[in-house]
Amino acid sequence: MITLDAIDRRILERLQHDGRLSNADLAEQVGLSSSPCWRRVKALEEAGVIKGYAAQLDAKSIGLSVNVFMSVSLSTQVEKALKDFERAAAERPEVMECYLMTGDSDYLLRIVVPDLEAYERFVMDFTKIAGIAQIRSSFALRPVKQGTALPLGVSRDR
Repeated sequence: MITLDAIDRRILERLQHDGRLSNADLAEQVGLSSSPCWRRVKALEEAGVIKGYAAQLDAKSIGLSVNVFMSVSLSTQVEKALKDFERAAAERPEVMECYLMTGDSDYLLRIVVPDLEAYERFVMDFTKIAGIAQIRSSFALRPVKQGTALPLGVSRDR
């Protein structure tokens, strides 16, 4: 884990809020000149703290109005079965997130599709993956909170 100072944290907070900030604007907002600011951003990128920059799209406006949380239990939890499942899940564009879990299920996935028929097709195809014992689906009615900015103030590295 990299040690972040107060300036690094300010840089990260600003970039999480607006990844399109110019270096000049970012430098001004965090109290640095352009060159040191640029060096810090590059160091944060090279250290893997900043993984990339992306536009946040509104799923509904592009026709992806169904958000499903799918719990998956595998018939066995041997390493090969886990890796095979993870590879198959990672290849599906509908799978937005996939987490290995503790508790009742082995995995929790977030799936986005345009409608229930598309989800049914997804499930019929997805359950062909070897080793799936059970799936359970929960449909989101509406988002209450969605965020992409990590809470920098609560990390152990203060």
